Amino acid sequence: MTARKIVVTGVTKGLGRAMVDGFIAAGHHVAGCGRSADRIESLCDTHGAPHRFDVVDVTNWLDVRDWGQSVIESFGTPDLLINNAAIINESNPVWDVPIDEFSHIVDINVKGVFHVIKAFVPTMVARGEGVIVNFSSGWGRSTSPNVGPYCATKYAIEGLTKSLSQELPETMSAIPLGPGMIHTEMLEKCFADGASSAPKPEAWAAYAVPFILSLGTEESGQSISIVK
Repeated sequence: MTARKIVVTGVTKGLGRAMVDGFIAAGHHVAGCGRSADRIESLCDTHGAPHRFDVVDVTNWLDVRDWGQSVIESFGTPDLLINNAAIINESNPVWDVPIDEFSHIVDINVKGVFHVIKAFVPTMVARGEGVIVNFSSGWGRSTSPNVGPYCATKYAIEGLTKSLSQELPETMSAIPLGPGMIHTEMLEKCFADGASSAPKPEAWAAYAVPFILSLGTEESGQSISIVK
């Protein structure tokens, strides 16, 4: 097996952290980013070179641009790029969502994905190879009350990713991927105690990591979901 170079955002907790551990255990090289300096330091201690982890604010284009350049120079052009970083709004009807909260969720969930694509995909296109996976959601394909801002951002990811898939060389792919129901802080925010019935990130990663690694040109532009 040839080790693949994998770039993942939002690696400090939840699905991101579980994927990092899963990809590395499978023999691949991972570069990741997150906002928590303490957790990034812990990841660096746990997984040394050739892996690398950096504190990056995906809402800040200059921060992402500089990180992307550094990763490409020292780590290499990614074979697999995963936009995982996302947040959800506090449960409220749309008219009660604070202005700043709405802006923040759009900045992370949509603009953050765009920034990462802009930083990494040109070198992937120049090489003519690579898979881009943008994490979507069931709420990017259907809706529920009180999560309107989150739904809006995930519908945007579906559209952005499908359009991107039509722009890429035929040898590349872009896939909007629904990870399924996982017991994370985000799910607890929506369902409180009901979240405990969902698999924990580590259990999810056991079947999600091989599934993600299997994605390729045949799935490009399709709305895919991970199902155990």
